[in-house]
Amino acid sequence: MTAQIIDGKSIALAVREGLTPRVEALKAKGITPGLTVLVVGDDPASAIYVRNKDRACKKLGMAGTVTRLAEETTQEELLQIVHKLNADEAVHGILVQLPLPKHIDEQAVLRAIDPDKDVDGFHAMNAGRLMNGEEGFVACTPKGVMRLLEMTGVDLNGKNAVVVGRSNIVGKPMALLLLQKNCTVTIAHSRTKNLAEVTRGADILVVAVGRAEMITGDMIKPGAVVMDVGINRVDGKVVGDVDFESAKEVASFITPVPGGVGAMTIAMLMENTVEAAEHYAQR
Repeated sequence: MTAQIIDGKSIALAVREGLTPRVEALKAKGITPGLTVLVVGDDPASAIYVRNKDRACKKLGMAGTVTRLAEETTQEELLQIVHKLNADEAVHGILVQLPLPKHIDEQAVLRAIDPDKDVDGFHAMNAGRLMNGEEGFVACTPKGVMRLLEMTGVDLNGKNAVVVGRSNIVGKPMALLLLQKNCTVTIAHSRTKNLAEVTRGADILVVAVGRAEMITGDMIKPGAVVMDVGINRVDGKVVGDVDFESAKEVASFITPVPGGVGAMTIAMLMENTVEAAEHYAQR
């Protein structure tokens, strides 16, 4: 068996194309969806993401703004900027690029964002809404993974799903989204004993642990759907958390790195921002 490669780039393009008429409809009402990204310091990896987000906004005709702040910016200064953006009616989405410098409390900053502008889906209120099955912004990466799973046509009902990774950004919301689709979900992580035994029980395997090529083909159930969220740089090459070459010989579907989940993350960010602008228009 050789897995079918899930082309995240083409699916993300289709998502963005579907957003174009929604953006135009908002503009006809005098509303241009606006996303502001706050960047503190000069993290090279973050710079690539921020550039891609800004380009995506421009392509859709949205108002994308990147505010760059010095590494020495204090938490109070950053919070003041967030509060101003909360009050700015031209800004519908606020994204604070993580990680922040160590002297800034990330959770305090994320809590300061208006939940209705929290297009990253990291605010405790939106996390709680997801937990309760209520409407709210969902973190972009797990939302993107669910969209890719949908595109495979695989019926998730009753499937065994394993999420390797327990972060607030990916692992935990991913597990909740899979539960909503009636999967039986196990959350594993880097300290799980007998990890290979756990992952081999997965019909749906989502890997977001942040370790290059940690999951190998012999750890995957034949015919499983494998979603690789990891982005790691090894000897100048970008690789995922899954050893792609061995995994593709076992899985039925698999996402490549790059070209898989990463493209969907930005597409979901654009979708969340358009939704935020639509909610504003309704108010």
